[in-house]
Amino acid sequence: MSEQQPPFAQPSTHDVFNQAPPLAGHNLYAGDHALRDAVRRFGAHWAEDDLQRYGEVCGRPEMIQRGYDANEFKPIFESHDRVGSRIDLVRYHPAYHQLMQLALSEGLHSAPWTDPGPGAHVARAAKYYLHSQLEAGHGCPVTMTFASVPSIRLAPQLAEEWLPKITARGYDPSNRPHKDKSHLTIGMGMTEKQGGSDVRANTTTATPIGDDAYELTGHKWFTSAPMCDAFLMLAQSKNGLSCFLVPRWRPDGSKNPIQVQRLKNKAGNVSNASSEIELRGALGWLVGEDGRGVNAIIEMVATTRFDCMIGSSGGQRQAVVQAIHHAANRSAFGKTLIDQPLMQNVLADLQLEVEGSVAMTMRMAQALDHIDDEHEQMLMRLGAAVGKYWICKRTPHHAYEAMECLGGNGVIENFITARLYRDAPINAIWEGSGNIQALDVLRAISKTPAVINHWFDELAASAGADTLLDKAIGNLKKQLADRDQIEYRARHLVDQMALAMQAHLLTQGGNTAVAEAFIASRLGAQGAHNTGTLPPGLDVKAIIERGNPHCAE
Repeated sequence: MSEQQPPFAQPSTHDVFNQAPPLAGHNLYAGDHALRDAVRRFGAHWAEDDLQRYGEVCGRPEMIQRGYDANEFKPIFESHDRVGSRIDLVRYHPAYHQLMQLALSEGLHSAPWTDPGPGAHVARAAKYYLHSQLEAGHGCPVTMTFASVPSIRLAPQLAEEWLPKITARGYDPSNRPHKDKSHLTIGMGMTEKQGGSDVRANTTTATPIGDDAYELTGHKWFTSAPMCDAFLMLAQSKNGLSCFLVPRWRPDGSKNPIQVQRLKNKAGNVSNASSEIELRGALGWLVGEDGRGVNAIIEMVATTRFDCMIGSSGGQRQAVVQAIHHAANRSAFGKTLIDQPLMQNVLADLQLEVEGSVAMTMRMAQALDHIDDEHEQMLMRLGAAVGKYWICKRTPHHAYEAMECLGGNGVIENFITARLYRDAPINAIWEGSGNIQALDVLRAISKTPAVINHWFDELAASAGADTLLDKAIGNLKKQLADRDQIEYRARHLVDQMALAMQAHLLTQGGNTAVAEAFIASRLGAQGAHNTGTLPPGLDVKAIIERGNPHCAE
């Protein structure tokens, strides 16, 4: 017998070095100076211990991995079971359910409703901002469930039965009637093929069958999270467009004929199933007044738009921490990237965007906490549209610039920046795209002229603090007073409203380095603002440090 030869030894080609380790095991709240400042300033300082706890939870490697898994293994639709019975079932990866369980057990769908009080909306927004950095897609049913509460309250009998289970902390993904469950989630069905955002063009009909119950026949072109236990839907009844709560199961335990036609094959938001459905005589109960469906669902829409602000702000934050972490651990041309002047310009600029987004989002959360006050109500009326338009629209380019900081690694799917980039346009398009938000601002000003006075009353607190800000506010007043071609100019006007508000809030925030840099780059620049073009003389190192995930103090 011949002697066994040793296995062939492969020669080593290289050592792996100068690559940033994965960012994990950090506290998302402790390292976020912009968020911590906003939480204290806008009335939720009492929640800091809980936010510190949750920031640590959201930084755990296993939590981050769930975000990856929920996106790698997309939802699967099964129209029929193995013997041919219609089931309309969407199956998700366990990671999706784990993220849903985490969100709902933390009260992200209900805390301000069940535990109202000073700073409740600010605390919830801060926690949701942390949570959304794990993964964006599953936030859709969380937001819709949260936003459904004010609308369902318009139907006291339905509210008595449904709201305790909607607001309960917990998650039950089982496919069974709502009467058999203790925890429920709610979706929304508004848009149709022919109308999109123009919901008054909807053709779905609702026929009364007694006791505020109706049969709905028609379709919905975009219904996300089709495994929710019920949906708020718009349909044409005798008196016009009305709102209905449509359960997935009938009270007798039979399947309500809401038939999923297919799942959308989306560029981003892939962990969230978005479907096309047909209603074949589906049972629904009237919510609000017959013929006033838009009024019934408008608060839900406004709240979902606010959550878009939270989600996009969180996306910006996660993009920045990845860029800064990479730059701090990567060298090129003999120097660490974070120490190179041009990279400092880019990183500081990315962080400034987060500073403005967080300040505006949390100020609107504070307005929600005091919504009975006329000024806060008026501020929120414009702020939800202006903030949703601006923050969400800024996020795709922001995500791209952060991705570029990582070079080739940034576009690879097992680096989170690739997912952040794919997800970034979603909030800008859903719940009313840019034009819809800009037109809504004009509609609000036209319908209630006092609303713009409250906007300027808010800005007045910063009068005299900075000449560029004073000039910007003065120009904005002149532009809004000029009604000539105002619809054509709507986007530009909303741009200026957003920038003036963010500059004001950062000025009032008290961090001189941040406020001066934001105003100099956003209000003082000539032409379009491009990332990494901050003017000289700014304290970019201090700004970057505020965004560094490892600088907790």
